[in-house]
Amino acid sequence: MKNLFAPRYVLAVQNLAVSKDFYMKSLGFHLLNEYPGWTFLERDNVVLMLGECIDEKPAAQIGDHSYFAYIEVNDASSLYQEFHERGVSFIKTIRDEVWGMREFGLKTVDGHRIMFGQDLT
Repeated sequence: MKNLFAPRYVLAVQNLAVSKDFYMKSLGFHLLNEYPGWTFLERDNVVLMLGECIDEKPAAQIGDHSYFAYIEVNDASSLYQEFHERGVSFIKTIRDEVWGMREFGLKTVDGHRIMFGQDLT
């Protein structure tokens, strides 16, 4: 039995409506629930909990600390193509790495950065 499963990420966003729209239209997440100041989204086993924090420093201003996830996927190439067709801004184009992963990275509308990788071993 696995003790760790179904990751949930809590992200501070500047504008909840804009962020919700980005994750749904650009990354294919769907709505789970909405509460005052919060939106919960899901795609496959990944859940995002977006909290509106208007007065906090946006992720785009915190440099390398804006990375929040490395998500393993079954088919990095098709996911990269899907995101590319939706106009996502990439910080790393897809490529095979010496550590045995085919990976790419993207930047969200808030400046959060996510890496996606497929195990090639």
